[in-house]
Amino acid sequence: MEKKEELKLYEEWDKRYFWHPFTQMKVYEEEENVIVERGEGVYIYDIYGNKYLDGVASLWCNVHGHNHPKLNQAVIEQTKKIAHFTTLGASNIPAIKFAKRIVDITPKKLQHVFYSEDGSEAMEIAIKIAYHYWHNKGEKEKNKFITLSEAYHGDTIGSVSVGGINIFHEKYKPLLFDVYKMPSPYLEAVKKVGREKALEYKTTKLLIEEVEDFVFHLHQEIAGFVLEAGVQGAAGILPFPEGYLKEIRRICDEYNILMIVDEVATGFGRSGKMFACEKEGVEPDIMALGKGITGGYLPLAATLVSDDIYKEFLGEFGEAKHFYHGHTYTGNPIACNVALANLDVFEEENTLEKLQPKIKLLEERLKEFWELKHVGDVRQFGFMAGVELVKDKEKNEPFPYGERTGFKVAKSMLKKGIWVRPLGDVMVIMPPLVIKEEELNYFIDSLKESIKELES
Repeated sequence: MEKKEELKLYEEWDKRYFWHPFTQMKVYEEEENVIVERGEGVYIYDIYGNKYLDGVASLWCNVHGHNHPKLNQAVIEQTKKIAHFTTLGASNIPAIKFAKRIVDITPKKLQHVFYSEDGSEAMEIAIKIAYHYWHNKGEKEKNKFITLSEAYHGDTIGSVSVGGINIFHEKYKPLLFDVYKMPSPYLEAVKKVGREKALEYKTTKLLIEEVEDFVFHLHQEIAGFVLEAGVQGAAGILPFPEGYLKEIRRICDEYNILMIVDEVATGFGRSGKMFACEKEGVEPDIMALGKGITGGYLPLAATLVSDDIYKEFLGEFGEAKHFYHGHTYTGNPIACNVALANLDVFEEENTLEKLQPKIKLLEERLKEFWELKHVGDVRQFGFMAGVELVKDKEKNEPFPYGERTGFKVAKSMLKKGIWVRPLGDVMVIMPPLVIKEEELNYFIDSLKESIKELES
């Protein structure tokens, strides 16, 4: 078979057999799509040799670029020893070492690590641990959760239950458990004080009054307050007002509620700090990690808990207090070994230090989008940003959902050599942390041009 025929066959098989996530397959089957063959640095290459800048860090998880020699070597080294063995009643060196290292660099309160394979699972585990914790303490009435509207914590039943994005979650409502929902901090702030003052600390004080009043009346039944670490990513990069996370910590302390923080998207440098909760000095009781944990190489996630929580699961075997949860690949040694290498690269290449000027550059360049006719809002949190497209700027009128305006801009970007995936009509800027300033400038220039094309 000739090479060209073989590539065409892959395209046919892709559409015939591969059901893609979060994808309308009828549309996918009608279009030309990128089939990635390899990656190098911040670029991916398709089966025809076309080169694209990875504008979404491989769905927000790639940190140091593709095909990094140190991360590659970590995978190779471990495969020569053992690829996998269960951690149900056994252990392995990479999982042990990474548990120690991740505890060393996360907030001091977090002392124990429970592994899984992705962020959804890490959050599912967090929810189950919180529920089980109060059960073990004999406070079974504490069995409800507070979460935020527009939240996204994954796609398992538990993580969807604490989510709040209707288009993702609405169809599954009959399967979900009930939670209490507070308003999205950013959207509520805009509604109350407007965009210019939405992120100010004064606005946080305004929002927190409502939250605290709600908690005051119901705290006896609340097991945990679940929220993302400073920004609602999947909702369109909606940052929290200054001090919001810290105020939730205060409320949780005051009313004896576990604070469960989702750092899946923000952890490992994306916020500008190693972990976003560091920005306000917040120490959660439970924290979920994923995405960048292996530098974007292999599926791994972790749920970290405090010593107080961990101790409530200790007891005699017959008491059945232990945590009844585990997966086949929990603590996989290859994934844990590359996670260790990921932390090494952060230190050796000064990743966080080198990121700071790029965050400032992004902040400056984002100001240029306000002058565009079809941009209704521009939002940034560390090294992640969202540019919201609107049909009418004055009325803040969105484009009709079926027009797929964000997708049209993404297709235009592809022609310019950049692969992006919008969140509806929010264009997301989230390349690997190691992107160079000139590459970031090209990304911004190209996005501006592609949005301007909507005017014609």
